Amino acid sequence: MKIISDSTPLIDGYRMPAEFSPHSGCIIIFPERPDSWQYGGVKAKKAFCEVACAIAKSEKVTVLASFEQYENARRMLPPHIRVVEMSSDDAWARDVSPEFVVNDKGDMRGVDWYFNAWGGLVDGLYFPWDKDNKIARKVCDMLDIDVYDFSDFVLEGGSISSDGEGTVLTTEACLLSSGRNPQLSRAEIEENLCEGLGAKKGFRAEYWAMKQTNTLTTSACSPRPTPCFYRGARTKRASNMRCAVPALTYWKTAQTHSAER
Repeated sequence: MKIISDSTPLIDGYRMPAEFSPHSGCIIIFPERPDSWQYGGVKAKKAFCEVACAIAKSEKVTVLASFEQYENARRMLPPHIRVVEMSSDDAWARDVSPEFVVNDKGDMRGVDWYFNAWGGLVDGLYFPWDKDNKIARKVCDMLDIDVYDFSDFVLEGGSISSDGEGTVLTTEACLLSSGRNPQLSRAEIEENLCEGLGAKKGFRAEYWAMKQTNTLTTSACSPRPTPCFYRGARTKRASNMRCAVPALTYWKTAQTHSAER
């Protein structure tokens, strides 16, 4: 694994694939944290294993489990699901795993953002988060892919989505939160997103969450690449737009690429 700190996905021709792009597998973190999963997480562990088994019928599944839970996870999961010992602070794989970017040749790389538990010491959900923050590079090392170093920019994977053609969607409630990147202006945040995700389209969207109507308005922005921003309700876990299963993240790849090594 090579850590790339002198270039960006945008410069190198990599982009974030679409939510519906072909992918070669998924990653799930085995639940354990007691204040997230009460009563020993017994029901949560069973549910996560059921989800893993359902997904494994059609693609490769890797379950990350701590040293303390490795044997338990291995016992509960069938042999064709890979279990890897990897420490974490909680089970939100989509937020803490690397963002995968691909180029037109089908090559895949990872992007390592800084994770601070959805708001750090301002309004984050727990402390410390150092184990979660190391997951991205560990996963890239496990998959033997290079990783871009964006560790000075706070972002969780569940707060962004893409159409695979250079447009990135996110939310103001998350990206402009005082617990993420308060030292950066909106323009600087947009620039980091564009560089890190290969965004090229200049559109901004504002979503107004109203009881009467749900309207989506788009307007042309400056020629500089700009991601779309959704404006919605500001809740503690608001803007987790892309997370169909909270403990799951996809290895997004081009059709010609396989995560099998």
